[in-house]
Amino acid sequence: MGSNENLEKIKIGILGCADVARKVSRAIKLTPNATVHAIGSRSGEKVRRYAAENGFPAKARVYEEVVEDGEVEAVYVPLPTSMHEKWVVAAAERGKHVQLEKPAAMDAAEVGRLVEACERNGVQFMDGTMWMHHPRTARMRDLMDDPDLFGHLKSVHVVYTFDAGTEFLKNNIRVKPDLDGLGVLGDIGWYCIRSILWAANYELPYRVLAIGDPVKHDVGTLLACGFLTMGGWQGSNLSLLILKQPRHGLHRGRN
Repeated sequence: MGSNENLEKIKIGILGCADVARKVSRAIKLTPNATVHAIGSRSGEKVRRYAAENGFPAKARVYEEVVEDGEVEAVYVPLPTSMHEKWVVAAAERGKHVQLEKPAAMDAAEVGRLVEACERNGVQFMDGTMWMHHPRTARMRDLMDDPDLFGHLKSVHVVYTFDAGTEFLKNNIRVKPDLDGLGVLGDIGWYCIRSILWAANYELPYRVLAIGDPVKHDVGTLLACGFLTMGGWQGSNLSLLILKQPRHGLHRGRN
């Protein structure tokens, strides 16, 4: 068995200092064939502090310097959704592979532009939905594809909730319309929608119905919502995306 020390390491640049980037960057450090080469932020001082706090010998830079770095081969982008298109396209045009945090974009048209930019420049595009790449998920797929073991899919029910506090309601990017305007639908809803499509082998529903009376933040972002989708596999599936919050700062809407 060869030594990991002799493996050529893929040099990765990270755009942003989000909390999830700390976890991913630690995972990169534990990977024998990858290394964090550069970290970018809007503020040089912020990124230097972030690199020092996490023990990275990486170059601390602003976003532009990371995507312009000729040694960076791939970028991990944990930026707010509203910033994805600009920096994914910039990275792709400079020949860098892209791993992008979810939700990938604000709408389907924007996703199309991201994918087109990566395809045009011959680089890989991957969204950061970790459970999709877990060995357990592959085993679940094997079981569900075996009619003798699983039978036939008739319905999928998905519920994802968490209880966020006052600080989340006040400062988290998921309640900022200019940063992550999709709110709960783009955050934990990404997992719900992805799991439904995965279970149905990506057969798209022929009808999607929004359940009325969603819960919204006072700035308009969604905090709780639900929907019913109908597919061609003998029935329907229900997905509830519920973010439980203190009542302050919330209101219900009918749209």
